Amino acid sequence: QVQLVESGGGLVQPGGSLRLSCSVSGSIFRINVMGWYRQGPGKQRELVANIISSGATNYADSVKGRFTISRDISKNTVYLQMSGLKPEDTDVYYCNANIRPTMSSLGYTDWGQGTQVTVSS
Repeated sequence: QVQLVESGGGLVQPGGSLRLSCSVSGSIFRINVMGWYRQGPGKQRELVANIISSGATNYADSVKGRFTISRDISKNTVYLQMSGLKPEDTDVYYCNANIRPTMSSLGYTDWGQGTQVTVSS
């Protein structure tokens, strides 16, 4: 049983910063990709940023230069440092991971429960 547990959401003023964390626990051989998505009411879930096993990163254009994704492999944890937050960044943020439970298994995708980020004065 694999679990993704997120933390770090909250209310912040425009221009402020927050750091999200997501830890993956359970039976894990390898994590291929870890990332963050966000979704607002009536909107599709969209990629914010991800980091693959090589360490390469991808960002949505809307967050480039403001958000930074990083990871601690030893802790199976991914972080999203968000700076210069704008009201339009308000959404529920979901952790996402593509996980191989064993050496012989294919990867599958799992999601965290979501954490609310609200940017408002």
